[in-house]
Amino acid sequence: MHGPALSGWLLAALCAVTGAYCLLRMRACAGEERRAAGGEAVMGFGMAFMALPAAVLTPPGWSWAVYAAVFGATALHGLVAVRRGGHHPHHLVGSLAMVYMAVAMAAPGTAGAHAGHAAAGAGGIPVLTGGLLLYYAVYVLRTGAGLVPAAAAAGGPANGTAGGPAPGGGPVGTGGPETTLACRLSMALGMVAMLVTL
Repeated sequence: MHGPALSGWLLAALCAVTGAYCLLRMRACAGEERRAAGGEAVMGFGMAFMALPAAVLTPPGWSWAVYAAVFGATALHGLVAVRRGGHHPHHLVGSLAMVYMAVAMAAPGTAGAHAGHAAAGAGGIPVLTGGLLLYYAVYVLRTGAGLVPAAAAAGGPANGTAGGPAPGGGPVGTGGPETTLACRLSMALGMVAMLVTL
């Protein structure tokens, strides 16, 4: 996933900020929402580390196995949570996508190859990569559309009154449900970028 310098730095920064926000959110909530925020923080920091430019960090070959193990454990945790009806299936898909990318990068012929630097033999199964790209593209479009207030889409003021409360209940920018959706959207966009370079 280590891409060209500028795009790698931008993606790493976006994912690290998202992971940090999820850690802060984790401190402010409880129960299932806290566990979801923790999983999203792990995902954000893992994606940030994967996105670092190869000039900054060339991970050893065994690091991809560590990625696969960490995200395999989060996928198992997500699967148990989905079966109990708590976790969103999206978190499970994200963990499985991270396992897939780690395994693809560790495959013979691609070990040590970074996206943007890999030769013609880039890893991954094209059909699976395409399916994940399609899933995340639909998720990005659907989540992005959900963040546009209905009044703004119809041409009216977004919140009814200037400076009024956001649809989530608090003032805009205080970290309500819209901010959580925006973080999930940014991680999905990051996942699209990482899958494209696989």
